[in-house]
Amino acid sequence: MPHDIERYLNVRSAYGASVGPDGDRVAFLMDTTGVPQVWTVTDPGGWPEQRTFFDERVTFVSFSPERPEFVFGMDEGGDERGQLFRYNLPTGEVTPLTATPEAKHRWGGWSHDGDRFAFTANRRDESVFDVYVQGRDETGADAELVFEGDGWLTLGGWSPDDSRVIVSEAYSNFDQDVWVLDVATGERTHLTPHEGTVRFQSAEWGPDGEAVYLVSDREGDTLDLWRVDTDGSEFSLVAADAEWEIDGVAIDDEGGRLVYSTNVDGYTELTVGELDDGEVTATATPDLPRGVAGAVSFSPSGDRFAVTVTRRGDPANVYVVDSETGAAERWTQASTAGIPRDSFVEPELVHYPTFDGREIPAFFSLPDTDAGTGETPVIVDIHGGPESQRRPSFSAVTQYFLAHGYAVFEPNVRGSAGYGKAYGHLDDVEKRMDAVADIEAGVEWLHDHPAVDPDRIVAMGGSYGGFMVLAAMTTYPDLWAAGVDIVGIANFVTFLENTGEWRRELREAEYGSLAEDREFLESISPLNTIESIRAPLFVLHGENDPRVPVSEAHQLVEAASDHVPVRELLFEDEGHGLTKLENRIEAYEAIVEFLAEHVN
Repeated sequence: MPHDIERYLNVRSAYGASVGPDGDRVAFLMDTTGVPQVWTVTDPGGWPEQRTFFDERVTFVSFSPERPEFVFGMDEGGDERGQLFRYNLPTGEVTPLTATPEAKHRWGGWSHDGDRFAFTANRRDESVFDVYVQGRDETGADAELVFEGDGWLTLGGWSPDDSRVIVSEAYSNFDQDVWVLDVATGERTHLTPHEGTVRFQSAEWGPDGEAVYLVSDREGDTLDLWRVDTDGSEFSLVAADAEWEIDGVAIDDEGGRLVYSTNVDGYTELTVGELDDGEVTATATPDLPRGVAGAVSFSPSGDRFAVTVTRRGDPANVYVVDSETGAAERWTQASTAGIPRDSFVEPELVHYPTFDGREIPAFFSLPDTDAGTGETPVIVDIHGGPESQRRPSFSAVTQYFLAHGYAVFEPNVRGSAGYGKAYGHLDDVEKRMDAVADIEAGVEWLHDHPAVDPDRIVAMGGSYGGFMVLAAMTTYPDLWAAGVDIVGIANFVTFLENTGEWRRELREAEYGSLAEDREFLESISPLNTIESIRAPLFVLHGENDPRVPVSEAHQLVEAASDHVPVRELLFEDEGHGLTKLENRIEAYEAIVEFLAEHVN
């Protein structure tokens, strides 16, 4: 007898590690209590100690480089207005650092002496982010405003001499700029002047403070690893892959150790090396499971680093890797809630043809119960973003559906990240519905698969994936047995009008602007063609969603209820997504009941 959804949702994840100043303690996030909290561990596989005990989710943890303390972030009810807190390990005391609940704070890192930290926040104007520096003992209004921004700013850490920080500004997910900011004078040096859309991401200080390393597609379709002088005078190529994207880099700026990741059709390949005058000498291939890896944190000496690794058949755990040899040890033991690991299904990576001859990558998983005789229902699980990517990381919900006889099909339609700049732009503005056509092509591929029951195919997705669900159900209404929309966009005009001030310009760069593209945005909004829908629909949403306002759900349910079975489920203490265990159990139990009624 397969386990129920509550058992699967009690499978835990350990991730987002930060190595302590002594090098022998690792802090990380784990959701044992139902929401992510901070835990620490001192030995591989050792008994972890829970450090924070809140009802709200903790979003990150960062150890001080010099003291037994860390900073963590937390919002309230999923509203994404994150606040910063300092935790003292010897006493367990928690000190609120920001205390500005109406503003969103984005962590920017400790100075090397641990006396200060930096962050960006939209305190002055909700629509833009400024750069702040604050002493570790200071709180609230004590933060010093060192630079007034006019857009979406994030920080890339302090220079080795603690005089400067890296500032990145995002205009869209495929267009960014990077500056070096002098903290004392507020003077910025522009490192990445460019024309058109160019990605400059994952910026990190080099060991001498005279260069910044980052990934960019400045001279090609995919991301490569580059070095740029801090006066912006010269770029030099450090590493490239002929086919795939180098999507991130982490550097120990004291010893020159480096780790960069290559995204190979969704799987991560890590390269560990040493920097010498802008060149990388590879030193090791980490002995890690094949899956998805990231969030690298070096020890103070740089001789090892912590990294989060997950794969479809195993939940996220923190590993510590020797920088010289690549030997890896798993430091955390996230529980599988008593479900045998060997019962988890790994996906097959497939590619299917679409309307214009392109091959669309997708992960396809079949349940163990499949007999290959055309009787298996399929959930087409569509990722959000849209500039995101479905990768073979662990998903308790996916494993639950597989255990209960559903196949799961996860396409990376045009516009997805991970496949180069050109692919990412294929769904921009007026080409939006081409991505929906990729979904239709995927369903046609499923129709030809010997395992699949073509009359029992379900569309499911969250956020932008929710829009894709609604668009696929209204544009291709005869393909679907049911649809599940989680915090999805139903009307692009009202979405852009009501979304958080700090997000509007960034989202208009992808979807089109209210000023110039309103008519087109209305034309592709599923709410305006909802009369075409033919399949039962389930709509789930968080009352505090700052990205896709709950008004989207209300409009959709009211309009669709006239002609198809519709169910609505709202959560008053959630935002953009479902994070609290009790809410996730309620939501997915309801989804299971909905599918049992309308699909099985």
